[in-house]
Amino acid sequence: MIVFVRFNSSHGFPVEIDSDTSIFQLKEAVAKRQGVPADQLRVIFAGKELRNDLTVQSCDLPQQSIVHVIQTPQKKDEGGSEAESVNYCDVLTNDGKEAKSLTRIDLNTSLLPSNSGGLAVILDTEDSTISSQSDNSGASTYNSFYVFCKSFCQAVKPGKLRVHCRTCKQGTLTLSRGPSCWEDVLIPNRITGVCQSRNCNGEVAEFYFKCGAHPTSDSETSVALNLITTNTRDISCITCTDVRTPVLVFPCIHRHVICLDCFHLYCVTMLNNRQFIHDPVLGYSLPCVVGCPDSLIKELHHFRILGEEQYNRYQCYGAEEYVLQMGGVLCPTPGCGAGLLPEPEMRRIVCEPSNGMGCGMNCISSLNDQPRGTGIKKAVFLTCPSSLSISTHQLKLI
Repeated sequence: MIVFVRFNSSHGFPVEIDSDTSIFQLKEAVAKRQGVPADQLRVIFAGKELRNDLTVQSCDLPQQSIVHVIQTPQKKDEGGSEAESVNYCDVLTNDGKEAKSLTRIDLNTSLLPSNSGGLAVILDTEDSTISSQSDNSGASTYNSFYVFCKSFCQAVKPGKLRVHCRTCKQGTLTLSRGPSCWEDVLIPNRITGVCQSRNCNGEVAEFYFKCGAHPTSDSETSVALNLITTNTRDISCITCTDVRTPVLVFPCIHRHVICLDCFHLYCVTMLNNRQFIHDPVLGYSLPCVVGCPDSLIKELHHFRILGEEQYNRYQCYGAEEYVLQMGGVLCPTPGCGAGLLPEPEMRRIVCEPSNGMGCGMNCISSLNDQPRGTGIKKAVFLTCPSSLSISTHQLKLI
Protein backbone atom coordinates (compact mmCIF):
# COMPACT_ATOMS: atom_id res chain seq x y z
CA MET A 1 0.00 0.00 0.00
CA ILE A 2 0.99 3.64 -0.46
CA VAL A 3 0.89 6.41 2.15
CA PHE A 4 1.86 10.01 1.55
CA VAL A 5 4.33 11.51 4.00
CA ARG A 6 4.62 15.21 4.70
CA PHE A 7 8.06 15.76 6.19
CA ASN A 8 8.17 18.91 8.35
CA SER A 9 4.92 20.10 6.68
CA SER A 10 6.51 20.17 3.22
CA HIS A 11 5.04 18.69 0.06
CA GLY A 12 4.15 15.04 0.42
CA PHE A 13 5.95 12.11 -1.13
CA PRO A 14 4.76 8.49 -1.44
CA VAL A 15 6.12 5.66 0.69
CA GLU A 16 5.29 2.04 -0.10
CA ILE A 17 4.60 -0.07 2.99
CA ASP A 18 2.68 -3.17 4.07
CA SER A 19 -0.25 -3.27 6.48
CA ASP A 20 1.95 -4.99 9.09
CA THR A 21 4.72 -2.39 8.79
CA SER A 22 5.52 -0.83 12.16
CA ILE A 23 5.63 2.89 12.74
CA PHE A 24 9.35 2.65 13.50
CA GLN A 25 9.91 0.96 10.12
CA LEU A 26 8.01 3.85 8.52
CA LYS A 27 10.31 6.25 10.34
CA GLU A 28 13.34 4.36 9.01
CA ALA A 29 12.04 4.63 5.44
CA VAL A 30 11.51 8.38 5.80
CA ALA A 31 14.87 8.85 7.57
CA LYS A 32 16.70 7.06 4.75
CA ARG A 33 15.04 9.29 2.15
CA GLN A 34 15.61 12.53 4.06
CA GLY A 35 19.05 11.72 5.44
CA VAL A 36 18.13 12.22 9.11
CA PRO A 37 18.26 9.92 12.16
CA ALA A 38 15.11 7.81 12.58
CA ASP A 39 15.07 8.34 16.36
CA GLN A 40 14.52 12.07 15.81
CA LEU A 41 11.28 11.55 13.88
CA ARG A 42 7.73 11.71 15.18
CA VAL A 43 4.76 10.41 13.18
CA ILE A 44 1.46 12.28 13.64
CA PHE A 45 -1.86 11.11 12.21
CA ALA A 46 -5.41 12.24 13.02
CA GLY A 47 -4.42 14.26 16.08
CA LYS A 48 -2.24 11.59 17.67
CA GLU A 49 1.47 10.81 17.80
CA LEU A 50 1.90 7.16 16.78
CA ARG A 51 4.09 4.91 18.89
CA ASN A 52 6.95 2.92 17.36
CA ASP A 53 5.46 -0.47 18.25
CA LEU A 54 2.14 0.14 16.48
CA THR A 55 1.50 -1.24 13.01
CA VAL A 56 -0.01 0.66 10.10
CA GLN A 57 -3.13 -1.51 10.23
CA SER A 58 -3.71 -0.91 13.94
CA CYS A 59 -3.54 2.86 13.35
CA ASP A 60 -6.37 2.80 10.79
CA LEU A 61 -4.10 4.12 8.06
CA PRO A 62 -5.98 3.34 4.84
CA GLN A 63 -4.53 3.42 1.35
CA GLN A 64 -3.17 6.83 0.27
CA SER A 65 -3.53 8.37 3.73
CA ILE A 66 -1.51 11.49 4.54
CA VAL A 67 0.72 11.30 7.62
CA HIS A 68 2.91 14.05 9.02
CA VAL A 69 6.47 13.28 10.05
CA ILE A 70 8.21 15.91 12.18
CA GLN A 71 11.92 15.97 12.95
CA THR A 72 12.60 16.87 16.57
CA PRO A 73 16.37 17.01 17.24
CA GLN A 74 17.35 15.61 20.61
CA LYS A 75 18.51 18.21 23.13
CA LYS A 76 21.50 17.81 25.41
CA ASP A 77 21.00 17.98 29.13
CA GLU A 78 23.28 19.80 31.56
CA GLY A 79 25.70 16.86 31.68
CA GLY A 80 26.19 16.95 27.91
CA SER A 81 24.31 13.72 27.20
CA GLU A 82 21.41 13.62 24.78
CA ALA A 83 17.99 13.85 26.37
CA GLU A 84 14.89 12.30 24.86
CA SER A 85 12.40 14.56 23.15
CA VAL A 86 9.17 15.38 24.91
CA ASN A 87 6.52 12.70 24.51
CA TYR A 88 3.15 14.39 24.12
CA CYS A 89 0.10 12.58 25.41
CA ASP A 90 -2.10 10.41 23.24
CA VAL A 91 -5.69 11.15 22.28
CA LEU A 92 -7.81 10.66 25.40
CA THR A 93 -11.54 10.41 25.91
CA ASN A 94 -13.42 12.23 28.67
CA ASP A 95 -13.04 9.27 31.04
CA GLY A 96 -9.26 9.31 30.63
CA LYS A 97 -9.05 6.19 28.47
CA GLU A 98 -6.87 6.20 25.36
CA ALA A 99 -8.78 6.38 22.09
CA LYS A 100 -7.29 4.23 19.34
CA SER A 101 -7.85 6.94 16.71
CA LEU A 102 -10.34 9.57 15.63
CA THR A 103 -11.85 7.04 13.22
CA ARG A 104 -12.92 4.86 16.17
CA ILE A 105 -14.52 7.59 18.26
CA ASP A 106 -18.30 7.32 18.28
CA LEU A 107 -20.09 10.66 18.57
CA ASN A 108 -23.58 9.16 18.20
CA THR A 109 -23.99 7.23 21.46
CA SER A 110 -26.55 9.72 22.78
CA LEU A 111 -28.41 9.87 19.47
CA LEU A 112 -29.75 6.40 18.68
CA PRO A 113 -32.68 5.23 20.81
CA SER A 114 -32.69 1.99 22.74
CA ASN A 115 -34.62 -0.87 21.21
CA SER A 116 -35.69 -2.41 24.49
CA GLY A 117 -37.11 0.62 26.26
CA GLY A 118 -39.10 2.32 23.54
CA LEU A 119 -38.26 5.19 21.27
CA ALA A 120 -38.19 7.74 24.08
CA VAL A 121 -35.29 6.03 25.86
CA ILE A 122 -31.92 7.49 24.91
CA LEU A 123 -28.70 5.55 25.19
CA ASP A 124 -26.53 6.28 28.19
CA THR A 125 -23.74 8.59 27.07
CA GLU A 126 -21.23 6.34 28.85
CA ASP A 127 -22.09 3.45 26.53
CA SER A 128 -19.38 3.79 23.90
CA THR A 129 -20.26 0.71 21.87
CA ILE A 130 -18.97 1.12 18.33
CA SER A 131 -20.43 -0.74 15.43
CA SER A 132 -17.93 -2.60 13.31
CA GLN A 133 -18.66 -4.17 9.97
CA SER A 134 -16.47 -6.38 7.86
CA ASP A 135 -15.61 -5.74 4.26
CA ASN A 136 -14.75 -8.40 1.68
CA SER A 137 -11.22 -8.68 3.00
CA GLY A 138 -12.40 -9.50 6.50
CA ALA A 139 -10.98 -6.33 8.00
CA SER A 140 -13.20 -4.33 10.32
CA THR A 141 -14.40 -0.95 9.19
CA TYR A 142 -15.80 1.68 11.54
CA ASN A 143 -18.66 3.73 10.12
CA SER A 144 -19.24 6.11 13.01
CA PHE A 145 -19.57 9.17 10.75
CA TYR A 146 -21.42 9.84 7.50
CA VAL A 147 -21.01 12.62 4.96
CA PHE A 148 -22.47 13.55 1.61
CA CYS A 149 -19.68 13.29 -0.96
CA LYS A 150 -20.28 16.00 -3.55
CA SER A 151 -17.08 15.59 -5.54
CA PHE A 152 -17.05 11.94 -6.60
CA CYS A 153 -19.72 9.71 -5.10
CA GLN A 154 -22.70 12.10 -5.14
CA ALA A 155 -24.21 10.06 -2.32
CA VAL A 156 -24.21 9.50 1.45
CA LYS A 157 -20.97 7.73 2.34
CA PRO A 158 -18.99 6.81 5.47
CA GLY A 159 -16.80 9.72 6.51
CA LYS A 160 -13.34 10.17 8.01
CA LEU A 161 -12.87 12.59 10.90
CA ARG A 162 -9.62 14.55 10.68
CA VAL A 163 -8.08 17.46 12.59
CA HIS A 164 -5.51 20.16 11.95
CA CYS A 165 -4.09 23.20 13.69
CA ARG A 166 -6.38 26.20 13.33
CA THR A 167 -3.35 28.51 13.04
CA CYS A 168 -1.18 26.84 10.37
CA LYS A 169 -3.82 24.45 8.93
CA GLN A 170 -1.35 21.55 9.13
CA GLY A 171 -2.23 18.11 10.48
CA THR A 172 0.63 18.31 12.96
CA LEU A 173 -1.55 18.99 16.01
CA THR A 174 -1.60 16.41 18.82
CA LEU A 175 -4.84 16.59 20.77
CA SER A 176 -5.03 17.00 24.53
CA ARG A 177 -8.18 14.86 24.47
CA GLY A 178 -10.38 13.28 21.86
CA PRO A 179 -13.89 14.53 21.02
CA SER A 180 -16.72 12.69 22.74
CA CYS A 181 -19.80 14.33 21.20
CA TRP A 182 -20.82 16.21 18.09
CA GLU A 183 -20.53 19.55 19.88
CA ASP A 184 -16.81 18.93 20.39
CA VAL A 185 -16.39 18.60 16.62
CA LEU A 186 -18.89 21.13 15.26
CA ILE A 187 -18.41 24.00 17.74
CA PRO A 188 -15.06 25.83 17.37
CA ASN A 189 -12.51 26.17 20.18
CA ARG A 190 -13.84 23.25 22.26
CA ILE A 191 -10.66 21.15 22.15
CA THR A 192 -7.03 22.21 22.32
CA GLY A 193 -3.71 20.53 21.62
CA VAL A 194 -0.08 21.22 20.74
CA CYS A 195 1.02 21.95 17.18
CA GLN A 196 4.30 20.16 16.46
CA SER A 197 5.28 22.34 13.48
CA ARG A 198 8.54 24.16 14.15
CA ASN A 199 7.31 27.69 13.50
CA CYS A 200 3.79 27.40 14.88
CA ASN A 201 2.53 27.84 18.42
CA GLY A 202 -1.06 26.96 17.64
CA GLU A 203 -3.11 25.28 20.36
CA VAL A 204 -6.65 25.14 18.96
CA ALA A 205 -7.94 22.06 17.12
CA GLU A 206 -10.04 22.43 13.98
CA PHE A 207 -11.95 19.32 12.88
CA TYR A 208 -13.13 18.47 9.38
CA PHE A 209 -14.47 15.47 7.47
CA LYS A 210 -13.52 13.61 4.31
CA CYS A 211 -15.30 10.95 2.29
CA GLY A 212 -14.12 7.52 3.41
CA ALA A 213 -15.17 5.73 0.22
CA HIS A 214 -12.22 6.86 -1.92
CA PRO A 215 -8.81 8.56 -1.58
CA THR A 216 -9.12 12.34 -1.18
CA SER A 217 -6.86 15.33 -1.59
CA ASP A 218 -6.35 18.04 1.03
CA SER A 219 -8.96 20.28 -0.60
CA GLU A 220 -11.67 17.57 -0.77
CA THR A 221 -13.70 17.98 2.40
CA SER A 222 -17.31 17.04 3.11
CA VAL A 223 -19.97 18.27 5.50
CA ALA A 224 -20.80 15.86 8.30
CA LEU A 225 -24.37 14.52 8.39
CA ASN A 226 -24.58 14.31 12.15
CA LEU A 227 -28.13 12.88 12.19
CA ILE A 228 -27.17 9.83 10.11
CA THR A 229 -25.65 6.94 12.01
CA THR A 230 -25.08 3.19 11.85
CA ASN A 231 -28.11 1.33 13.20
CA THR A 232 -26.28 -0.40 16.05
CA ARG A 233 -29.50 -1.09 18.00
CA ASP A 234 -31.51 -2.59 15.10
CA ILE A 235 -34.26 0.04 15.38
CA SER A 236 -37.14 -0.29 12.90
CA CYS A 237 -37.83 2.53 10.47
CA ILE A 238 -40.83 4.48 11.68
CA THR A 239 -42.42 4.49 8.21
CA CYS A 240 -41.62 1.14 6.55
CA THR A 241 -40.79 -0.79 9.78
CA ASP A 242 -37.75 -2.42 8.15
CA VAL A 243 -34.48 -2.68 10.08
CA ARG A 244 -31.84 -1.07 7.88
CA THR A 245 -28.54 0.77 8.22
CA PRO A 246 -27.54 3.53 8.16
CA VAL A 247 -30.51 5.51 9.43
CA LEU A 248 -31.41 9.12 10.15
CA VAL A 249 -32.42 9.97 13.71
CA PHE A 250 -34.65 13.03 13.96
CA PRO A 251 -33.67 15.60 16.63
CA CYS A 252 -36.99 15.23 18.46
CA ILE A 253 -37.47 14.14 22.04
CA HIS A 254 -38.45 10.61 20.92
CA ARG A 255 -35.47 10.22 18.53
CA HIS A 256 -37.63 8.73 15.78
CA VAL A 257 -35.61 6.66 13.32
CA ILE A 258 -36.12 6.59 9.55
CA CYS A 259 -34.21 4.67 6.90
CA LEU A 260 -32.54 6.70 4.16
CA ASP A 261 -34.86 5.46 1.40
CA CYS A 262 -37.92 6.58 3.36
CA PHE A 263 -36.22 9.85 4.26
CA HIS A 264 -35.57 10.49 0.55
CA LEU A 265 -39.24 9.79 -0.25
CA TYR A 266 -40.33 12.05 2.63
CA CYS A 267 -38.17 14.92 1.32
CA VAL A 268 -39.34 14.52 -2.28
CA THR A 269 -43.01 14.40 -1.25
CA MET A 270 -42.75 17.48 0.97
CA LEU A 271 -40.80 19.35 -1.70
CA ASN A 272 -43.36 18.59 -4.41
CA ASN A 273 -46.11 19.82 -2.11
CA ARG A 274 -44.00 22.84 -1.05
CA GLN A 275 -44.47 21.87 2.59
CA PHE A 276 -40.94 22.57 3.77
CA ILE A 277 -40.90 25.02 6.69
CA HIS A 278 -39.11 28.35 6.52
CA ASP A 279 -37.35 29.02 9.79
CA PRO A 280 -35.74 32.48 10.18
CA VAL A 281 -32.67 30.95 11.82
CA LEU A 282 -32.28 27.51 10.23
CA GLY A 283 -33.65 28.21 6.75
CA TYR A 284 -35.81 25.89 4.63
CA SER A 285 -36.11 22.66 6.63
CA LEU A 286 -38.28 19.72 7.66
CA PRO A 287 -39.42 18.43 11.07
CA CYS A 288 -39.71 14.85 12.25
CA VAL A 289 -41.89 12.76 9.94
CA VAL A 290 -44.34 12.31 12.86
CA GLY A 291 -44.60 16.07 13.35
CA CYS A 292 -42.86 16.28 16.72
CA PRO A 293 -42.29 19.82 18.04
CA ASP A 294 -38.80 21.32 18.03
CA SER A 295 -37.56 18.73 15.55
CA LEU A 296 -36.42 20.78 12.55
CA ILE A 297 -33.23 19.49 10.89
CA LYS A 298 -30.48 22.05 11.52
CA GLU A 299 -27.81 20.84 9.09
CA LEU A 300 -29.45 21.45 5.71
CA HIS A 301 -26.89 19.34 3.84
CA HIS A 302 -29.00 16.33 4.90
CA PHE A 303 -31.36 17.34 2.09
CA ARG A 304 -28.67 16.62 -0.51
CA ILE A 305 -30.09 13.12 -0.36
CA LEU A 306 -32.66 14.57 -2.80
CA GLY A 307 -30.11 14.41 -5.62
CA GLU A 308 -28.59 17.27 -7.61
CA GLU A 309 -31.68 18.27 -9.63
CA GLN A 310 -34.13 18.11 -6.74
CA TYR A 311 -31.66 19.78 -4.37
CA ASN A 312 -31.36 22.74 -6.77
CA ARG A 313 -35.15 22.97 -6.77
CA TYR A 314 -35.10 22.87 -2.96
CA GLN A 315 -32.65 25.80 -2.92
CA CYS A 316 -34.84 27.81 -5.31
CA TYR A 317 -37.96 27.17 -3.25
CA GLY A 318 -36.10 28.14 -0.10
CA ALA A 319 -34.90 31.41 -1.64
CA GLU A 320 -38.39 32.19 -2.92
CA GLU A 321 -39.89 31.54 0.49
CA TYR A 322 -37.27 33.83 2.03
CA VAL A 323 -38.30 36.64 -0.32
CA LEU A 324 -41.99 36.19 0.49
CA GLN A 325 -41.33 36.11 4.24
CA MET A 326 -39.49 39.44 3.93
CA GLY A 327 -42.53 41.03 2.31
CA GLY A 328 -41.19 40.75 -1.22
CA VAL A 329 -42.77 39.43 -4.38
CA LEU A 330 -41.68 37.10 -7.19
CA CYS A 331 -41.49 38.07 -10.83
CA PRO A 332 -44.19 36.10 -12.72
CA THR A 333 -42.32 36.03 -16.04
CA PRO A 334 -41.69 32.37 -17.01
CA GLY A 335 -38.02 31.48 -16.58
CA CYS A 336 -37.15 34.62 -14.59
CA GLY A 337 -37.57 33.76 -10.93
CA ALA A 338 -36.22 37.07 -9.57
CA GLY A 339 -37.14 38.16 -6.07
CA LEU A 340 -38.35 41.76 -5.83
CA LEU A 341 -38.33 43.84 -2.65
CA PRO A 342 -40.44 46.98 -3.12
CA GLU A 343 -39.79 49.78 -0.68
CA PRO A 344 -42.64 51.07 1.51
CA GLU A 345 -45.37 53.02 -0.31
CA MET A 346 -44.21 51.70 -3.68
CA ARG A 347 -46.54 49.46 -5.65
CA ARG A 348 -44.95 49.71 -9.06
CA ILE A 349 -41.60 47.97 -9.59
CA VAL A 350 -39.35 47.02 -12.48
CA CYS A 351 -37.64 43.64 -12.77
CA GLU A 352 -34.51 45.38 -13.96
CA PRO A 353 -31.79 43.22 -15.59
CA SER A 354 -28.64 43.00 -13.48
CA ASN A 355 -25.81 40.45 -13.30
CA GLY A 356 -27.55 38.08 -15.67
CA MET A 357 -30.87 38.21 -13.81
CA GLY A 358 -34.05 40.17 -14.33
CA CYS A 359 -36.29 40.32 -17.38
CA GLY A 360 -37.21 44.04 -17.56
CA MET A 361 -40.89 43.40 -16.89
CA ASN A 362 -42.93 46.23 -15.30
CA CYS A 363 -44.98 44.84 -12.43
CA ILE A 364 -47.39 46.21 -9.87
CA SER A 365 -47.92 44.65 -6.47
CA SER A 366 -51.53 44.10 -5.46
CA LEU A 367 -50.92 43.45 -1.77
CA ASN A 368 -53.73 45.15 0.16
CA ASP A 369 -51.53 46.48 2.98
CA GLN A 370 -49.35 48.56 0.61
CA PRO A 371 -50.50 52.08 -0.28
CA ARG A 372 -50.25 53.28 -3.84
CA GLY A 373 -46.94 54.75 -4.97
CA THR A 374 -46.15 56.85 -7.98
CA GLY A 375 -42.56 55.85 -8.82
CA ILE A 376 -40.97 52.80 -10.42
CA LYS A 377 -38.72 50.95 -8.01
CA LYS A 378 -35.77 48.79 -9.04
CA ALA A 379 -35.67 45.11 -8.20
CA VAL A 380 -33.55 43.40 -5.60
CA PHE A 381 -32.57 39.90 -6.76
CA LEU A 382 -32.50 37.26 -4.03
CA THR A 383 -33.25 33.99 -5.81
CA CYS A 384 -32.01 31.88 -8.68
CA PRO A 385 -33.69 31.74 -12.12
CA SER A 386 -36.48 29.17 -12.31
CA SER A 387 -39.85 28.65 -13.89
CA LEU A 388 -42.42 29.93 -11.44
CA SER A 389 -46.14 29.48 -11.05
CA ILE A 390 -47.33 32.59 -9.24
CA SER A 391 -50.94 33.09 -8.15
CA THR A 392 -52.68 36.36 -9.06
CA HIS A 393 -52.95 37.52 -5.44
CA GLN A 394 -49.17 37.89 -5.31
CA LEU A 395 -48.52 39.92 -8.47
CA LYS A 396 -50.42 41.57 -11.26
CA LEU A 397 -48.94 42.45 -14.61
CA ILE A 398 -49.25 46.08 -15.71
